[in-house]
Amino acid sequence: MKAFKFLLFLLLILIIGLSIYVAVQPNSFEVTRERTIEAPEAVIYNQLIDFKNWEAWSPWIEKNPNTKVTYSEQTKGEGGSYAWEDDDGVGTMTTINANPNNSIEQEMQFDDFAPSTISWNLEATEEGKTKVSWKITGKDLPFMFKAYSAFSGGFDAMMGPDFERGLEKLDSLVISNIKVYSIKVNGITEHGGGFYIYTTTSCRMDDLETTMTAALSKVNAYALANNITMAGPSFISYHKWDEKNNAVIFSSCIPTTSRVITTESDILTGQFEPFRAVKTTLKGNYTNLREAWSQTMAYIPEQGLEFAEAGPMLEVYVTDPENYPNPADWLTEIYIAIKD
Repeated sequence: MKAFKFLLFLLLILIIGLSIYVAVQPNSFEVTRERTIEAPEAVIYNQLIDFKNWEAWSPWIEKNPNTKVTYSEQTKGEGGSYAWEDDDGVGTMTTINANPNNSIEQEMQFDDFAPSTISWNLEATEEGKTKVSWKITGKDLPFMFKAYSAFSGGFDAMMGPDFERGLEKLDSLVISNIKVYSIKVNGITEHGGGFYIYTTTSCRMDDLETTMTAALSKVNAYALANNITMAGPSFISYHKWDEKNNAVIFSSCIPTTSRVITTESDILTGQFEPFRAVKTTLKGNYTNLREAWSQTMAYIPEQGLEFAEAGPMLEVYVTDPENYPNPADWLTEIYIAIKD
């Protein structure tokens, strides 16, 4: 009997000790994970700001695919929310503050417990890359939460791996989305021609992107400085494409509403007469332009058409990347002149 009482006494001491240990644990927690993703801030922000996108990268839904998700009428931006129900209970998430392309703050409510705060921060680290920080903080923790955390290694050990997996899946999803593209050879069309201002440049093919960007910027700056009205999107007119000698000659152009008398020797005025052409539309990153050109060049002889000698070969940038951060949304049109 004495041994039994002694064991009960030890058990009581153990329970009291454990209770004290749990009670003195922090009454709040914070878990943060970061990952650098090779995508602009705006692309990642657009993925995060709409809860309808979250199922595709949620680590918790990956672990429990039977989770029931319910969307509210508004899921995007401040005031957007959604709810879920799984084996652990019912939760809701609401966006309470959003600074476009920079930060998002959300509130997560799980069952009847005190709400937690979710914070996202997006920081450009270098050209085309973004450091994504994902943080959760909570306070006024109930005893059982503190006990579970204490004997599971802490909240960081409990939640950190899920945050890491979520950022990994987000990274994969974003990269996959920005690589989406489509090429459509639209067929024969009539190009209306028109006036334009331009500067002509030659360079190695290896330097084409850098040289082209600088030349287009120069023509655009001239148009802005001289209040020249643009009649459409900027375009490139190719004159020579010599892969054997790694050389390309092209003009960087801006269409104008009328003939412009230019004041600089390297900014000139040109005009296209209306011409018959094969048109191709690329939706996606400019890195896919070579494939779009190849398909267009192959289409012409396949359809029994003939290239117009010295006819225009144009690459028209319909969308401005500054207004369309996701390369998958960029539109480019190719026009190759053909004989009548």
